[in-house]
Amino acid sequence: MHIVHIDHVTVNYAGRIIFRDLTTAIGDHDRTGLVGPNGSGKSTLLKLIAGVLAPDEGAVARLGDVSVGYLPQDIELTPGRTVLEEAMVLPPELARIEEALAKVEAQLADPAIYGDAAKLARALDRQARLLEEYDRLGGERHASTIRELLRHLGFTEGDLGLPTEALSGGQKKMVLLARLMAEAPDVLLLDEPDNHLDLDAKQRLEKLINQYGGAIVIVSHDRYLLDETVTQIAELEDGKLTAYPGNYSAYATEREIRRLRQQQMYVAQQKQITQIEAAIARFELWASMVVDERHARQARSRRKMLDRMEERGEIIEAVKERRNMSLDQLTGWRGSNKVLEFKGLTMGFNGDLLFLDLNLLLWHGERVGLIGPNGAGKSVLFQLLLGQMQPLDGMIKFGPSVKVGYYAQEHEPLDEWLDRTPIDLLRDVLPMSESVAVTHLIKFLFTYEQVRQPIRTLSGGERSRLQIMALMLQRPNLLLLDEPTNNLDIPSVEVLEGALDEFEGSVLVISHDRYFLDRAVDRVIELNDGALRVYEGGYTDYIAATR
Repeated sequence: MHIVHIDHVTVNYAGRIIFRDLTTAIGDHDRTGLVGPNGSGKSTLLKLIAGVLAPDEGAVARLGDVSVGYLPQDIELTPGRTVLEEAMVLPPELARIEEALAKVEAQLADPAIYGDAAKLARALDRQARLLEEYDRLGGERHASTIRELLRHLGFTEGDLGLPTEALSGGQKKMVLLARLMAEAPDVLLLDEPDNHLDLDAKQRLEKLINQYGGAIVIVSHDRYLLDETVTQIAELEDGKLTAYPGNYSAYATEREIRRLRQQQMYVAQQKQITQIEAAIARFELWASMVVDERHARQARSRRKMLDRMEERGEIIEAVKERRNMSLDQLTGWRGSNKVLEFKGLTMGFNGDLLFLDLNLLLWHGERVGLIGPNGAGKSVLFQLLLGQMQPLDGMIKFGPSVKVGYYAQEHEPLDEWLDRTPIDLLRDVLPMSESVAVTHLIKFLFTYEQVRQPIRTLSGGERSRLQIMALMLQRPNLLLLDEPTNNLDIPSVEVLEGALDEFEGSVLVISHDRYFLDRAVDRVIELNDGALRVYEGGYTDYIAATR
């Protein structure tokens, strides 16, 4: 049964049509993954369904008293509150009933009420009805439900007293998610709920999503999460929404089959149209030469045939190729056989050890994925390799012909360029004319306006693309990549995966993207509890070896 209807909706943002005349619906038990390129309008569609945004045309309608919960992409929690206090904020309906109960209790303590039998009976009757409604909404269980949800989402009892200001972006999302799930809305809208979560947290999130009783719509770039949690994919692209049954992997296969079939049908129809147009031209020529009305009728008949095809929408469009960033210059080159070695690497802060006696040997051509929980020391290890920190003990050695290229998760290499333009950055990385720099940037999907604007105005995804581009122009043969898929849409991640597969060099990558790890690495090393453990293969092989 459809419980939310989106009817002929149009949204115009800053003069640009995000989508026009969009129609779709959400069923009461749907598990939908909403995918599409950055900027296609996925977050906008969630805001429309949540009622945060009103359409310019059309309407969003809910069946009866259907409730909708919304987890936005960017979270701001209330400063000064603890984790538990923030999570315990009551849903509006429950808060209203608690307020009403407090008023009734105050009335029951009033002599004018308890001394009047009729008034007392009415107050007690209202209290009973409010308590019944309070129980129906889970008021008595609310506190224990919140604690249980927070525990499932990875918070310990000691974490519950932490101030919200001390939380990471991923933890803030989990606090709000616990609050939303306790409300149990009929439709739960999740905009990138997995961002900044480590592998354990993602697995916990997947379990909670799969246990949820209502409908869920998820926007995520995590293809593994979409494989584990959704039963249909809705692709939003060029203002159109196309539905595919199954999870992400099924969608990826079906989409290619549909595109191939469409292209074949397009080619066949174009051949037919060409033949009809040739026949029209031939009959019109004969009619003009012999002044024969029969030939003129045949030409008009075939012209009407083409017109009817167009009127009925039977003209098949050619398959549009997605514009995506070009990584054809991320080629690398042959260097030393022994690319990187560290022995006995030990690091800690303020007397506390982070890791002890780490050892690794990286050979030419290897692709190694570095995984582990947040706080295990993965980014610190990279800082040691880059010479940004000094270890307490141990040695680090690079091969003599190794040139390192570093991608930073938080885009730190761009910090000193925030007031400069992307053109300035590229020309500093590699001397080139302004026109050549613009050409490079256009290949990475930047507009002519963006290439001359300060880098601080770029989004997270745009900064990711810019950093990858600068990295490419440095021509390294060892890539140290810290969460390179964060902020990239799925098509861009797939381009990156293809480029890494062709890269003539070595790769050491920190990632929580399990799908990416399966496609991009041939060895996984796990940093946990201060030690490194090595597993051959990708993420799936790692899971098989550790379960």
